[in-house]
Amino acid sequence: MSTTATRAEEAPGTGAAARRRAVIHRMVMDKHVCPWGLRALHLLRSHGFAVEDHPLRTREEVDRFKAEHGVKTTPQIFVEGTRIGGHDDLRRYLGLKVRDPKALTYAPVAWLFAASLALALAASHSAFGSALTPRAAEWTVAFAMVLLALQKLRDVDSFATMFLGYDLLAQRWVPYGRIYPYAEALAGVLMVAGALNWLSVPIALFIGTIGAVSVFKAVYIDRRELKCACVGGDSNVPLGFVSLLENVMMVGMALWMAASHGWM
Repeated sequence: MSTTATRAEEAPGTGAAARRRAVIHRMVMDKHVCPWGLRALHLLRSHGFAVEDHPLRTREEVDRFKAEHGVKTTPQIFVEGTRIGGHDDLRRYLGLKVRDPKALTYAPVAWLFAASLALALAASHSAFGSALTPRAAEWTVAFAMVLLALQKLRDVDSFATMFLGYDLLAQRWVPYGRIYPYAEALAGVLMVAGALNWLSVPIALFIGTIGAVSVFKAVYIDRRELKCACVGGDSNVPLGFVSLLENVMMVGMALWMAASHGWM
């Protein structure tokens, strides 16, 4: 094989793992350095293996290696002469968790709301000298609306398609699915600015009410198991409490602002 292996390097560590030797074959080409190869290399070294690194520097070397070992992907890791496989196989070998891309998770929404809260507290501290103000509570909802809208706007068509699965208005008027994220972003920005409340409040109240009713019906009445389009059409967030919370927050924000301006 024409690849050049780097000298086996003893990583810090003690015990049996420090004496074990591993070989990794990974793509290191001018226009592409395999990120999974780098991650696998880091895992091996951080677990005390002496690693012999074989960079595959051309497409010909990659194809030759795959044909020789009967594999379809790189990187490929060998421990004490036994092939372990790729990055995910190495994680399993080391007893580490392997992420399931199809698994349902609330993490994207949780981090988004946490970021909204942090931004609101920071803005309140900057504007009023205190993080804990009524405006911070308003900004938390408004920032969340904008960030949620941005997730949808990454791929409006994908969002609108998933949205059709449960939104009652979109099912009756399909273009609403494409309008929704723009309306949510506009209302959120106006609420952050405290401007044009005559426009932002009705928008938030309308889309929030329709959304809340749609989610409640789909999840708690029809008992349907769906993915939520709230953070985009490619999300694995289950439809339920989180999506209902998004809409309830918009309705609550709209009612709060309406009351604050003496409209109620």
